[in-house]
Amino acid sequence: MFHTIIIVGNVGKDPEMRYTPSGQAVTSFSVATNRQYTTGSGEQVKETIWFRITTWGKQAEICNQYLKKGSKVLIEGRLTPDKATGGPRIWNKQDGSTGASFEVTAGTVRFLSSRGESTGEGPVMGSMEGAEIPAEDDIPF
Repeated sequence: MFHTIIIVGNVGKDPEMRYTPSGQAVTSFSVATNRQYTTGSGEQVKETIWFRITTWGKQAEICNQYLKKGSKVLIEGRLTPDKATGGPRIWNKQDGSTGASFEVTAGTVRFLSSRGESTGEGPVMGSMEGAEIPAEDDIPF
């Protein structure tokens, strides 16, 4: 059994790269997806969902180098549930309301921005075959 999720959206802020104690590169960045629809009563609704993406190894290094805020990207990966809830990570926002974060571990990252858009030029990253994903205890965040 397995699951996969495919997300196409825009990078929300420049990626952040770190290294595990064993020296494995880890890059995290957020991606926003947008959806617009009309309700039965004719009201236009705009919906944005944010995903927190994690990449590992060489893919992490390349994402950190080429992705920038605003870059268009396609992510294929798996949802990573919160250990406490089994669902999205829940937190309290500064205004006191509740927020949720959908965490995704990327298996494939494809850069969709053209060379002139958001300096998102660079190679297309394929599968993570051969990339070692350390145990969750080694994740530095």
